[in-house]
Amino acid sequence: MKKYRVTAVFKNFYRVSSGEEEFNSTITGKMLYKNEFPVVGDYVEVNSAGQITGILPRKTKLSRKSAGRASKEQVIVSNIDYVFIVTSLNKEFNIKRLERYLTMVYDSGASPCFVLSKSDLGEDTAEKVEELEKIAFGVPIHIVSSYEGEGIDEIRTYLKNGMTIVLVGSSGVGKSTLINKLIGHTAIKTSEIRFSDDRGKHTTTRRELFSVGDGYIIDTPGLRELQIWHGDMDKSFKDIEELSLSCRFRDCTHTNEPGCSVKKSILNGDLDEERLDNYLKLRREIVNIENKQSRGNKFMEKEKIKNMMGSLDMRKKIKSRE
Repeated sequence: MKKYRVTAVFKNFYRVSSGEEEFNSTITGKMLYKNEFPVVGDYVEVNSAGQITGILPRKTKLSRKSAGRASKEQVIVSNIDYVFIVTSLNKEFNIKRLERYLTMVYDSGASPCFVLSKSDLGEDTAEKVEELEKIAFGVPIHIVSSYEGEGIDEIRTYLKNGMTIVLVGSSGVGKSTLINKLIGHTAIKTSEIRFSDDRGKHTTTRRELFSVGDGYIIDTPGLRELQIWHGDMDKSFKDIEELSLSCRFRDCTHTNEPGCSVKKSILNGDLDEERLDNYLKLRREIVNIENKQSRGNKFMEKEKIKNMMGSLDMRKKIKSRE
């Protein structure tokens, strides 16, 4: 078996690379039966026939809840060192969305960074950076303009020692354009800016890994639905979590309870009420997912026991006929 890395995922096949050779591959029927599907960034084992036979353990993975009612994990990319949360400095800038991204990224095991793109088109940049710093808590913030070249050298410093970066963000914020700038040529097709909202048109249709300098960078399509799978609220909402420790009740919901330090902080003007609203919303989502998983696990366990008992009954009947 040889070790390869998945660099792109298509409908019926996967592009894999060893660094020396690259080709398209498929998974075995056994993997298909077990619903084991590689993602971009995965290290996989490939047999002599060029077929993927297994996925090696993932050191990090960026996941979200799959679309629909079912509570299932969808792994977006794996084995990443940094997640660049990209947002443009125009009408697309949205703190609540960035809080959601940050919560998701902290759960991945990778390190987050904020990239504020299109600085040449943005307005009130200083105010937006100040607003972002209130939720970033030390997370690096980079201001870039792929058109003017601002901040590009700062981004290049991450591409060393085989590090892997993934860019996430809404469609049209300039992820693909930034990668083209880093690579030095047009490796990814992009479209012109829409003058109505200063956003680029959605062009990226798949996740793909590129070799850049001494590292790797992954482009991703814009996420239409950012449903959190799990989230690290301790880090993304560090201020609220720390205030919670001083609440009168350990199970304080920060709504109507007396002695709530979080509510007191809002009244004092030290905490924004919208931030608390987003915190409570995300926490409800995570708890709801965990409860669904728990019910699903209990159901599966009952079905397993039921099947085992059914097998035992069948064996007894067969034995009694002998």
